[in-house]
Amino acid sequence: MRRTAAGAAVAGLLLLLGTACGSRLPESDFENPGTPTPGASAAPIRVGVISSATSPVGASAFTGPRDGAKTFFDRLDARGGIDGRRVEVRTCDDGGSGVGNSACVHRLIDEDKVVALVATTSLDYAGAPQVSRAGVPDIGGQPIGAAYDTYPHLYGIYGSLAPREGTPGWNGELYGGTEVYRYFKRVHGARTAAVVSYNQSASAAYARLVTQGLRAEGYRVVAEQVDFALPDFRAAAADLKAQGAQLVFDALDTHGNAQLCQAMDAVGAHVLAKVTNVQNWTSTVPEDYKSAPRCRNALWATGSSRNYEDVGDPAVREFRDATAGLATHSQWQLEGWAAARWFTDAAQSCAPHITRACVDAFMNRGRPYTAGGLLIPVVYERLAEPPKTRRTCLSVARWRDGSGWVTQGDMNTNCFDVPQIPYRP
Repeated sequence: MRRTAAGAAVAGLLLLLGTACGSRLPESDFENPGTPTPGASAAPIRVGVISSATSPVGASAFTGPRDGAKTFFDRLDARGGIDGRRVEVRTCDDGGSGVGNSACVHRLIDEDKVVALVATTSLDYAGAPQVSRAGVPDIGGQPIGAAYDTYPHLYGIYGSLAPREGTPGWNGELYGGTEVYRYFKRVHGARTAAVVSYNQSASAAYARLVTQGLRAEGYRVVAEQVDFALPDFRAAAADLKAQGAQLVFDALDTHGNAQLCQAMDAVGAHVLAKVTNVQNWTSTVPEDYKSAPRCRNALWATGSSRNYEDVGDPAVREFRDATAGLATHSQWQLEGWAAARWFTDAAQSCAPHITRACVDAFMNRGRPYTAGGLLIPVVYERLAEPPKTRRTCLSVARWRDGSGWVTQGDMNTNCFDVPQIPYRP
């Protein structure tokens, strides 16, 4: 699937936001996952799922969380729903535009009267202020922009410690940790990293953020920038080889990544890790990187949720069993499933009187949540000042032909005390 450079910036920003302070705690399960209980027949519980199913970024780029959430609710309904009430999912494609997003918010909240939004995945979440004003809990959304660090009643999949009083983060600044870079330095001894970007504003801005984090961890950074219209990936690959880069980070789209990997194989640039993020943690790697077998097998992904390939884990196995009919699998699907479970646990705590206010109170209780172990503990607090350091954890996997994504260590013990780096969204 080809995406634009804007999509690369989205994917890159997800990696940074996935490391945001407050999103990862080095602990195990915190909540008691509920099970549906039979009850008298009643009106369905209506939830909304907004996604940029069609957008300038590309068809299906943002549908993984939606598909995971819908599959969870289908299985839940087959088992009796919540207190005997089925969950009715109303979906809305915002087309990747702010106008379309606001229209979806209006339809779902004002017309369909949904109790909550679940697994929101929008390129431009322009309707976020309206959701917040209406007091509608938005549960487990993907933080593509700064909305989940800005508004009350919005609860992204990775958590937040920001005040959320209408201004992003603290006085317009968000903070991200450096645990991804610390991991490769501490566990694999890496010291030199290349950052490859387009000469396009969004791509270059994300590359600067990655460079800032790498330098904070003491890396020597090799900056490689290619022309957006006519990229010379072979020259970039040759230079990062000559400079002895051990890691490669990027601010590129999937097509650009595939071309970069192909160029790396062609010039013999062999690295410890070609590091990608949760959006690209998918089963389509063999097709996406079919012309770059060596680089393909150097792909690593980091995130905040348990590897969807870990079928030995009961919660992952349930997800995989339920999604067996899907053509592909991805980490975003698993996180959408976790978001639906989060709503379900909140709604069950309110039954039989499931209201927006009650669900919101469950979400705002200040206790870490793991979706039965699928997520590194997520917490929402409101700190007056940003922490300067934070103990944060990360999920790590690497691609191996024939085995898929292979987990590297336990996500609840891959933990580091790292500085929090400010940036403006």
